[in-house]
Amino acid sequence: MSGVHLQLKLPNLAIDLSLPNIGISAIVGPSGAGKTTLLRAVAGLESVCRGRVDINGAVWQDDTQKIFLAAHQRSVGFVFQEASLFTHLSVQGNLEFGLRRIPVAEQKVSLSQAVELLGIGPLLNRSPATLSGGEKQRVAIARALATSPKLLLMDEPLASLDEPRKAEIFPYLERLHSELEIPLLYVSHATDEVARLADYVVMLDAGQVRASGSVFELLTRADLPFAHGDAASALIGAKVIAHDPHYQLSQFEFSGGILWLPHSATALGNTVRLRIQARDVSLSLTQQIGSSILNSLAVKISAIQGDALGLVMVELDAGGTRLLARITRKSAEQLGLVIGMALFAQIKGVAILK
Repeated sequence: MSGVHLQLKLPNLAIDLSLPNIGISAIVGPSGAGKTTLLRAVAGLESVCRGRVDINGAVWQDDTQKIFLAAHQRSVGFVFQEASLFTHLSVQGNLEFGLRRIPVAEQKVSLSQAVELLGIGPLLNRSPATLSGGEKQRVAIARALATSPKLLLMDEPLASLDEPRKAEIFPYLERLHSELEIPLLYVSHATDEVARLADYVVMLDAGQVRASGSVFELLTRADLPFAHGDAASALIGAKVIAHDPHYQLSQFEFSGGILWLPHSATALGNTVRLRIQARDVSLSLTQQIGSSILNSLAVKISAIQGDALGLVMVELDAGGTRLLARITRKSAEQLGLVIGMALFAQIKGVAILK
């Protein structure tokens, strides 16, 4: 059976989940929600866990059939917050160590492929002690890949890195996503990471699934924490349809209309992921003429939620794509906003994520 199917029960965790068979599924939630426990249970590190673990048809646990594969019998690549490299071995030695228990016939990802995907060729002869934090994590990910896992588990792999080191690793994680058909469960507290990397999101709370679904859907649901506060934003999949060399702009098309952005090197016809912050969206009852804001979209209000700070989060439908606008309560009352109302969203800023 295709996909990742998890039925897990522990004293502090009870979930029943079906996840995509490829791509990145982000596991999010507050501290103590059960995110790391979930990964450990899938990896076979929680011996008291009850239930069923089925990874694309490979059954690692099934209580009804008395199946429970030990951790070393499960085809899992696990990457932790700290790289945990063997300091007495070179980078090459660390990678080869991971291969020792994998029969040649089962090596679906070659050592050279793992090295190339993570860009660590120049590091092979170096000691882990000489590597930066970002380099160590790239080696740790390559070591996990070299075991040809059926499933990759990453527990906040970027949490200990500063922003420049995180930026260094993002492109490599995106390559794994695009070039390998291996499902990846990725625990993170960082909305930016989830927005850029994830295809699917599972939100845990007190050991149970509060919500799950496409990253495009969950990040903009007004009833979930993602859509609260100053960092609230919407994700859009948009296709590049034109470049304007005179004005150094590129034109992107999505279900809700057209967006003009600063010139992108993305080839015509390719799809990119855009992020629009709720604070960068203003609302108008009529389409504005003579404004410096290039992007204005016809939208309809689908939800309105206020907060204690005198602000309102407005959920918008733009041709089937969900957007968010964060405005003052006074503005909302002056405009007479109600659910179902048609109006215009002015987009003051858009970020290209990938």
